[in-house]
Amino acid sequence: MIQSIEFKKFASKYPGEFIVSSACDQINQVAIDSRKIHSGNQTLFVALDGSRQNGSDFAMDAHDLKVRNFILPLSAKKATEKLKDSNILMVEKPLYALQVLAIKNRSAFLGPVVGITGSNGKTIVKEWLAQILGQKFNTYKSPKSYNSQIGVALSALGIQARHQVALLEAGISQPGEMDRLKQIIEPQLGIFTNIGSAHDENFEDLETKIEEKCKLFRDVNFLIYRKDHSKLGQFINKTFHPAMLISWSDDPGADYTLSIRPDFKGSKIFMVARDLRTFTFFTNFRDPASLENIRHVIVASLVLGMSPEKIQSGLEMLHAVDMRLTLKSGIKRCLLIDDSYNNDLAGLEIALEFMAHQRKSAERRVLILSEMLQEGNEIEVFRKIAGLIIHYEIDFFVGVGHLFSQYKSLFPKQSRFFWGTTHLLENIASLNLSNDLVLVKGARNFHFENIIKLLEAQVHETVLEINLNALRHNFNFYKKRLQPDTRIMVMVKAFAYGGGSAEIANHLQQIGADYLSVAYIDEGVYLRQKGVTLPIMVMNPDMQHLSLIQHYELEPVIFNNRTLLQLTSALTSHSKNISIHLELDTGMRRLGLVEGDLEDTLALLRAHSEIKLAGLFTHLAGADEAIHEDFSREQLATFDRISQGIMQKLSCRPIRHALNSAGIIRFPEYAFDMVRLGIGLHGVEINQLEPEKLQPVATLKSVVSQVKKLAKGDSIGYGRHGRLIQDGEIATLAIGYADGYDRRFGNGKAFVMIQGKKAPTIGNICMDMCMIDVSDLQVKEGDEVILFGKEPSLQYLANQIGTIPYELLTGIGLRVKRQYILD
Repeated sequence: MIQSIEFKKFASKYPGEFIVSSACDQINQVAIDSRKIHSGNQTLFVALDGSRQNGSDFAMDAHDLKVRNFILPLSAKKATEKLKDSNILMVEKPLYALQVLAIKNRSAFLGPVVGITGSNGKTIVKEWLAQILGQKFNTYKSPKSYNSQIGVALSALGIQARHQVALLEAGISQPGEMDRLKQIIEPQLGIFTNIGSAHDENFEDLETKIEEKCKLFRDVNFLIYRKDHSKLGQFINKTFHPAMLISWSDDPGADYTLSIRPDFKGSKIFMVARDLRTFTFFTNFRDPASLENIRHVIVASLVLGMSPEKIQSGLEMLHAVDMRLTLKSGIKRCLLIDDSYNNDLAGLEIALEFMAHQRKSAERRVLILSEMLQEGNEIEVFRKIAGLIIHYEIDFFVGVGHLFSQYKSLFPKQSRFFWGTTHLLENIASLNLSNDLVLVKGARNFHFENIIKLLEAQVHETVLEINLNALRHNFNFYKKRLQPDTRIMVMVKAFAYGGGSAEIANHLQQIGADYLSVAYIDEGVYLRQKGVTLPIMVMNPDMQHLSLIQHYELEPVIFNNRTLLQLTSALTSHSKNISIHLELDTGMRRLGLVEGDLEDTLALLRAHSEIKLAGLFTHLAGADEAIHEDFSREQLATFDRISQGIMQKLSCRPIRHALNSAGIIRFPEYAFDMVRLGIGLHGVEINQLEPEKLQPVATLKSVVSQVKKLAKGDSIGYGRHGRLIQDGEIATLAIGYADGYDRRFGNGKAFVMIQGKKAPTIGNICMDMCMIDVSDLQVKEGDEVILFGKEPSLQYLANQIGTIPYELLTGIGLRVKRQYILD
């Protein structure tokens, strides 16, 4: 919600063509997605063009929701013909107009604005700083990770007069992007979190990237940075006036020295200011990344006037997974969306949108929500919540907090209300949750994590975390390698490479995949039952189950004439039409029709008009290795020749596809009509040509079950193969080869990450457990351990034991809980 503006006044001063046809021009909301509009008569719809869709195509949807004010691109003149009773500003670039609106809204704000940028930690620093400042100030923060050209504009549009301080983050990936973000944010206080390798490929060198990011801080009063980042510190010191700079470091010589002393429960932070004032803070966090983020937060809080006592009380409230919407398995077959750390209107809408794309087969969509603190006019906030419940079709609402009882009349009759979290926990059974999709969202002081603990299925402590943001990043990386009209089929067979087929398929449907592919019919049926509507190709169909294929509109692969004969025999005069894909064997020598089979194949297809040839494809045998490049090109040329012949003889134009993840990188000129994306989606660049450009999607995590002190020479595990070479400690982890952690990883063949440090395996991997050497690491029971993810990578681990990343991913056992996160 923006501070109210008159659209006619704004449009009259903006370069473009303005059509005035409505007296309604008072705007207090801006929408770029017609699905999110719920107060149309107060909303301005800005039509932004994406990679797949034009925003102007949805102008009529917005109009049907009573929107009468629009910003459209000049190229969308035809859209104006159906919007005759509306005010329409036609501009060259609607994004720029959106950003100018954001600048206008930001300029009306009198309180300090904190601008945050860097390679990592932006969102965490913003969220944690907001929690600490919120004890004293009415604090606004940009929603989730809204730090792009669009996201920053939308964030700035959310600042209202009642706010006292605003926190906005800015992210860039290309030179020249920060200028416009700086114009929107105009921060008085800047925080540069750190500098890393993200997007290095788009910049000449590290200093060029630092220079681009520092544009955000050209006019700040103060800039906070960590002096220990040498190249960052050197650039800042030579670029900005010393009076603007506030540095901190582990070592003496900065404005604030913040040294860390880990202890059994967490970490103590000893701080000495330049004027020799000293403070001691305590946090439960022990990992280096969190401790860096916390020290940024401490310094910024002091600069903004928070007392050390208030900072400490805020540190005690910080939560490890604050930034993410997490999808978890719940009791009684429920699916939980955990957003329990914080609550505001912008975050609620994001969470509800995420919920809308999840399990379609749930009995009910249930929202458990706490009161919202510091969200402005009380009645307006509750009306807004009630409107969102209706708009996102929530079946059952649970409100927690004393104030809900005063506004019961705004909510559906079947809603339930509780005076506090304890009251709800005592009566949780009365909600009768079963096979429901449940969103739990609450402010930190309501401690909704206790609700999650009660509702979460009690399963194995080891989890496979699936990062949906990384999945989107990898999908877009491959998409950019293709022509805009090339379709993308994504392989979701084998439980989506171990990641969970329904959850991943639903997300792929949301982000723009064109096709899915599974190995067997039951996999396709399962996806249909979970609400997936994309076309689904089945690689190994059994024609005995033709009725399922037809009922669920699956597209079987035909790889020999015997299977095609089975299909034609099973079809009856009453059968629905069926779409198939022909697999051509051009050198894989596994499955597929060879050229000599095709005369009979084409004869059968001509005789059965109810069979539609939807696709023609082949498999490349060695696309991931340069040594086989000539053979791969021969395969592709053969496929092109044979498929062209089939299309001529049948007078049809099926979708042709040949490239897998490796092929997209090596042979993009042979993309044909569609490509098949598999392991690349999960962050493994199997060619190893550009591995740094992908992000790991899956992170395997476990916990330390026990820590033991051992003497030099003590043996460890089955067969006594593990031995310490000096006195030290080992930790036992709650994961073994029955969970998919390969037995070959034992005895130092692999390492894990704990507290940001490497710890090698020691002894043999057991069925349900394994041991690691944690000597001198000060590890404690319950500590989180990363077995693969960013480090160690799947590719590294596969190389260590002579296998491939596919085997490691698909081998993760089903007793390992899958969690899905969205920043």
